[in-house]
Amino acid sequence: MRLHLAAVTAAAALLSIAAPAHAASHHRAAGDTVTTTLRAAIDNLPIADENREGYERTKFRHWIDADKNGCDTRKKVLIAEAVEAPAVGPNCTLLGGTWISPYDNLVLTDAKQLDVDHVVPLAEAWDSGASTWTAKDRERYANDLDEPRVLIAVSAKSNRSKADKDVAEWLPPATDYRCTYLADWTAVKTRWGLSVDQREAGALHQIAAGCDDTELQVVLAR
Repeated sequence: MRLHLAAVTAAAALLSIAAPAHAASHHRAAGDTVTTTLRAAIDNLPIADENREGYERTKFRHWIDADKNGCDTRKKVLIAEAVEAPAVGPNCTLLGGTWISPYDNLVLTDAKQLDVDHVVPLAEAWDSGASTWTAKDRERYANDLDEPRVLIAVSAKSNRSKADKDVAEWLPPATDYRCTYLADWTAVKTRWGLSVDQREAGALHQIAAGCDDTELQVVLAR
């Protein structure tokens, strides 16, 4: 959990002679756990203008096979999210299986009908701060299997409709999933220290007003 600002301020006052000023400030650290609520998490997202200059999808190396077991990140998500497990053949070919696409409530029985979506799209992540990251951090983001809210198996149709749009521009057609989508979007932006622009922040607040103010627990990635 983040340290309370009052405690940090008091500590700074006591230690101002013995330590440099910056040492008393609390900074994000990978591995820290933030426990908050949906609306408070939205309030805490930094607001900044977006900038897509220099973006190329290839700057996020993705669908890697980090553990060298023959299945890349995309296949691992498909296997993990199947409601009926597929058979895994040579070269991680997926045979059979059943999935429910939460964006549009479609039931799919062929892995080729699904995309694995970055809930916060790669281009949106770039616009919101990832342009300043190292290539390794962008690779970690694009293949983040440690946080199940980052990647999701959905119908190819819904994913391509979404493209790189943010929550002010696109929401899942399945209206009963929108509060979950909003919470996941907010969790991913919190986990990776990404900002929101003014229009996006407004949409987050507007949609959240119609959702339960559920607890949100996020492990910071950076």
